[in-house]
Amino acid sequence: MAEMRAVAVARDLVSPYGWGVDACWQGFLSGTTAIRRFERFSTESLRTEKVAFVPGLDPEAEQTLVMQMLGPLLEKNAAAIPADALLILATTNGEIDFLERFVLKGTGDAGESRPDRLASKVQHLCALREPGMVVCAACASSSAAVAQGAAMIREGDRDCVLVVACDNVSEFVAAGFSSLMALDKDMARPFDKNRAGMSLGEAGAFLLLMSDARASREGRPVLAEVSGWGLTSDANHITGPSRDGSGLALALRKALRSAKVSAEEVGSISAHGTGTQYNDAMEMKAFKSVFGERGIPTYSLKGGIGHTMGTAGLGDIIVAIETLRAKLVPPTVNLREVDDEAAGWASPQARACESPVTVSTNSGFGGINCAVVLRSAR
Repeated sequence: MAEMRAVAVARDLVSPYGWGVDACWQGFLSGTTAIRRFERFSTESLRTEKVAFVPGLDPEAEQTLVMQMLGPLLEKNAAAIPADALLILATTNGEIDFLERFVLKGTGDAGESRPDRLASKVQHLCALREPGMVVCAACASSSAAVAQGAAMIREGDRDCVLVVACDNVSEFVAAGFSSLMALDKDMARPFDKNRAGMSLGEAGAFLLLMSDARASREGRPVLAEVSGWGLTSDANHITGPSRDGSGLALALRKALRSAKVSAEEVGSISAHGTGTQYNDAMEMKAFKSVFGERGIPTYSLKGGIGHTMGTAGLGDIIVAIETLRAKLVPPTVNLREVDDEAAGWASPQARACESPVTVSTNSGFGGINCAVVLRSAR
């Protein structure tokens, strides 16, 4: 039996740039950031007043912020999602609003914040036949979910997988990152010589994967192929990455081997690029370890939409698919003075790229690393 290829046939997202893939893509190409002053809750005790938030969400509404994002997004695309798709939900905090209301106001049911209950809501929204699974792998959650779905398709266990991701900026999350002193007082500046921390962001997204055989049979437009993946753990520190980049480098090598492509074939990199000193330096060490010194066009989305936590990987992958389709690498927003380590790699300018192969990387607390290789539709 021939090995199945996993292909992306539908996707959509809501980000701090607005609703839809095009709004997000054009936001990055414009070079303007969506990180701005935040008034959803008091930031007096936090290390920053700026966050990348989705416009139009109402924290006082009965519906949680996550469902205010996922509800319209999935209802709009419901007709494209088959009932037999296996759901993989990726999130770090689920509907954290329920827990916060219970702790801060003594109202509601804290148990409603459980990710499995959110998965049940997504199943109902999409009219899926089975509940699926939840992946919580810190800030690599949704890239790991894409890898899981693609692996199941390649092995012939499934021929259709729906990856859904969503996280919102909550007071709990903001206080946690602030206590770690991980937030930039102004805005994240990935790969900048003067970077000083990350900015929080929120987003919701989905990616529908199919086997190439089923996509062909149903006449689905193929957006890109998820051709390889690799996951590793540094086992280094509860929050800090291994500073030599060895864990991420291993994930990259695994992903290239899985995709059956050489390092020389990779034309661009969607980096995790949080804007913290250690993450960005670690990534550059990993990239040079795997790809050498040739200066592959590398970019981060987090200067534009902040760190969207569990949605970060899926947002990165959706934008990476656009780079293949447009043959264009977006700028790293907020990058002003390129760090010496990233010189010749990261840029505040968009760049043309004809290569049909790109890589997306994500890392998270606990030392997890994920790399996903994407190829242009064949």
